[in-house]
Amino acid sequence: MSAAESSLPAHPSLEQLRKQSKDRLAALRASDPSVKLADAQFDVARQYGFESWPKLVAHVSTLDPRASAAGITSPVNRSLGTTDKGRAVAYWRDVLGFEVRGSEDGGRVDLVSGAARVRLGERDWPPDFSGEGAHPGSAVVFFETGDLDAMHSAIRRRGGDPSHLENVNWLKMRVFHVRDPDGHMLWFGQSYHQESPARPHGMFRKVMPELPVDDVRASVRHYTDVLGFKVNYEQSDIGVLDRDEVRLLVVARTPRHVGIGSAYFYVRDVDALYSELLGKGADVQSGPTSQPWGLREFSVLDPEGNRLTFGQPFE
Repeated sequence: MSAAESSLPAHPSLEQLRKQSKDRLAALRASDPSVKLADAQFDVARQYGFESWPKLVAHVSTLDPRASAAGITSPVNRSLGTTDKGRAVAYWRDVLGFEVRGSEDGGRVDLVSGAARVRLGERDWPPDFSGEGAHPGSAVVFFETGDLDAMHSAIRRRGGDPSHLENVNWLKMRVFHVRDPDGHMLWFGQSYHQESPARPHGMFRKVMPELPVDDVRASVRHYTDVLGFKVNYEQSDIGVLDRDEVRLLVVARTPRHVGIGSAYFYVRDVDALYSELLGKGADVQSGPTSQPWGLREFSVLDPEGNRLTFGQPFE
């Protein structure tokens, strides 16, 4: 910690710091729209004499009793195995901060923290309780928390050994992990996605691809019968086809429209669409694949070789 420019409040809290960081972000963006929340957090930390935001959070966590119970925000319901129930309960209670419900002497033990509930038993079970379960320590569990820095600091302060905090780009989450005494890999994460700054209304609204074909009427039938489009307009040299909010054209090949084309469609449920088109006999090129750039996608070819790719963001 360096010399402080100002003192912390008499009773500092992480909520106060987060609000101050957001206020600082708004002030900094007034002159530089590219400023990130991390920049504002660093600025606040330096104001109070700390070298980084995590170090400020760690310090305040020791002063704010509420920080020791950094909340788990997304529902988790898992049944995990243990070879030593007393040892496991002690770790989940004293290091991870879970509340113990039930009896530790042979009875059912539930561990609760925020929206998460973990039941200790003899075997690891997947969320849907399928199969026969697995030996203790085989499960991987992910907890989403509302304050990752506070959770990390609290676990370390209680004697845990959490990994370093790191950003996972394809998840758009900041994460760390620990292992409990039975070897379960426990991940904790928080989204670091920030809403884009407000932008003025642009000129462009929608795009309407034109795909060249030799037989317009046959292509129109394929797009309606197999790909689920409806005919908006049709004549011998052009077909206007709609599905939901998307419109495309199939146009007769001419010296101006030669070769093949392609189009990319953003959809709401790529796996359901894949099943639909596969069942109708579409020329599907592969099953849905989650790509490193954050889109789960698959492609089909129409009878003329035009490629249609359907994608869904999963980050």
